[in-house]
Amino acid sequence: MKCHAFVLISISFVLTTTAFAQLKSSKVSCPAFEVDILHGKVSGLKPDRTTNEITGKFPCYTSKTEENSSSKCGGMIEYKDKGITFYTGRNYVEIGPAFKGKMSIKMLGTKRGSLFKVLGTAKIKDSKWDAYQTSYGCLVLYYGADNKVKKIQFSTYGTDAIQLCE
Repeated sequence: MKCHAFVLISISFVLTTTAFAQLKSSKVSCPAFEVDILHGKVSGLKPDRTTNEITGKFPCYTSKTEENSSSKCGGMIEYKDKGITFYTGRNYVEIGPAFKGKMSIKMLGTKRGSLFKVLGTAKIKDSKWDAYQTSYGCLVLYYGADNKVKKIQFSTYGTDAIQLCE
């Protein structure tokens, strides 16, 4: 009789805990990406933050490359579905045309030369990009055939020290 009572209690325990179980999504969610161009930050993080700091704040990355001697561009954390990539080995952030998030200043799709009042004069100019020296490092704007911003990179390094991944 004691054995039956134990089995009955065990079964009721299993059924009770199962009844309170919840379905949980396996998809990891992230807070919205908020880019502050004038201060060189993404949701408060500068481009020189570590992989753990970035993935801790934004765990929904689509791919990650560790920083080591065999990695082409140093460490990299990509959020392909959000249009943003952190290059941790080279201390810069790249924002592409498919960026999903907020920007302190609208830049993607902006006509070349229209940001002079905000950014001043570019330190280095090329036919397809302009590089600006900033208080935090540098900002590089890339232009499409329509002469509008299609890609943004910003770094804690200045224009003379930044090493971009090709």
